[in-house]
Amino acid sequence: MPSSQALNFKAFSLSLTLLTAMSVTESLSLCSSYTSPVIPTTPLVTFLERVQQTALKTFGEEKTNFDPKLFVDLSLKLDLSTTMEAFDELQKSANGSLSVKQLKGFIEKYFEGAGNDTVYVKPVDFVPEPEGFLPKVENKEVRAWALEVHALWKNLSRRVSDRVQERPELHTLLPLPEPMVIPGSRFREVYYWDSYWVIRGLLASKMYETAKAIVTNLIYLIEEYGYVLNGARAYYTNRSQPPLLSAMVHIIYSRTGDIELVRKSLPALLKEYHFWNSGIHKVIIQDAQSCNHTLNRYYAMWNKPRPESSTIDKESASKISNVSEKQHFYRELASAAESGWDFSTRWMRNPPDLTTLATTSILPVDLNAFILRMELDIAFLAKVIGDNSTAELFVKASQARQEAIKSIFWNGEMGQWLDYWLNDSMCQEPQTWEACNRNQNAFASNFIPLWIESFYSDTTLVEKVMKSLQSSGLVCPAGIATSLTNSGEQWDLPNGWAPLQHMIVEGLARSGSKEARSVAEDIAVRWLRTNYVGYKKTGTMHEKYDVEKCGEFGGGGEYVPQTGFGWSNGVVLAFLEEFGWPQDRKIDC
Repeated sequence: MPSSQALNFKAFSLSLTLLTAMSVTESLSLCSSYTSPVIPTTPLVTFLERVQQTALKTFGEEKTNFDPKLFVDLSLKLDLSTTMEAFDELQKSANGSLSVKQLKGFIEKYFEGAGNDTVYVKPVDFVPEPEGFLPKVENKEVRAWALEVHALWKNLSRRVSDRVQERPELHTLLPLPEPMVIPGSRFREVYYWDSYWVIRGLLASKMYETAKAIVTNLIYLIEEYGYVLNGARAYYTNRSQPPLLSAMVHIIYSRTGDIELVRKSLPALLKEYHFWNSGIHKVIIQDAQSCNHTLNRYYAMWNKPRPESSTIDKESASKISNVSEKQHFYRELASAAESGWDFSTRWMRNPPDLTTLATTSILPVDLNAFILRMELDIAFLAKVIGDNSTAELFVKASQARQEAIKSIFWNGEMGQWLDYWLNDSMCQEPQTWEACNRNQNAFASNFIPLWIESFYSDTTLVEKVMKSLQSSGLVCPAGIATSLTNSGEQWDLPNGWAPLQHMIVEGLARSGSKEARSVAEDIAVRWLRTNYVGYKKTGTMHEKYDVEKCGEFGGGGEYVPQTGFGWSNGVVLAFLEEFGWPQDRKIDC
């Protein structure tokens, strides 16, 4: 890095950290309300929402199989004004519907199919059986399955079509510089936090270049928008997702030693850190000892129905008559989507009533653990390239956050970290911590800080958290449940999700405790068995699984169960890489 760049980089690092790593004595002078920003959408997205609404009215009885996302993923064949004019000229019924034949004819004439904005590309580093692939897997049946899961990377590999690069105004898909790996099924684009577990699987598959390309694409989004978007679509520009880019860079560097990747990534990581640690995502809270701590929350920059789920959101909000209350509800929906947990009783004031979502009023345990990891990663990566001053600043920031997590979230009696509910989500003045504001319900997220070295390196703490997990009721026959409430939402019982299994298992396994590693392996074995049996029954990997029944995929939520599936594939390969599979251990349920 040239010296002038290095100076600018250090100056930016310093100003950023002064902005975000606030001292315990700092307070704001006013209790004025936060300004709630809204990132405007594009004219194309607005028009496609109209098509989506018309399609719902048209298909009527068939709407149980209706996927609103399909319509906002369509690409135009002609310019927008021509297409809109043709749409407006269609003869609609009194309720705004068309005949099925009319609508299908219009879509066929004026749109490319959803998914036609990407093209298949064979990964440059894919081989059918990589050298040194999963050496701990001794069982032939499990090895054969692992190779089939490995081969799925070919199916999920895409690049953005040249047509998107040439005429971006005709597409909701955003241009990206490198090939990508998609989750699968209705998820035809890159997603932020999915990418971490995709990368973990790619590293087990020795596909280092494909993993680096994912990071390059996410860095591109930061350079374009100031943060990593929820996904690479025009309708996702109003929110992010759990911030794990630093963890992706760290794990790739640890496997490859690619220092140039670190140099390229660090300015973007600092920019992302600024996004999460300023404005609406930042909250100051005063603990029982009158010390102020800076923590973070999810807060989408949007107050309308989510375009990809517009018809569903409007139906959910239909009983809310007040305009400002409706806008508030739409923001809460989008903020829950930013969390990745869309949706869960975790975010509801009165479960399971979706209209009581209050995501922006919650300081989430896992988000703050992710940002602690970001601080630790930035400190490490800055040191790798010799920027010791930035490294030192972020070590201090991580120490302050570790103390905040302990002070605000940790419940020693339960042996868990608990989400904290704010009294006033809009007030900028430091709020006073109250024990009664902690959400004492059991969620898998209560154990996510164990994934961070600051916590899994504490042997006494690990033992306490491990025992709490075992007695929580969350550990089920086929893995860890997301919650103990069967609400019908997908981030609740009985669903288990690959990322949650992986973070908790990896934290226990890395702790150095033999007992904790044994518990971790037991959970991993349960998860691998349900994935294997489900794969053998259906021929596919699934987005989520029913942890109460081995071999059954999950359900609930606002769309039908999806297959593919990026992060499930990645966690299977990561678990087999970590624990292997002995010859004599059965793989069936």
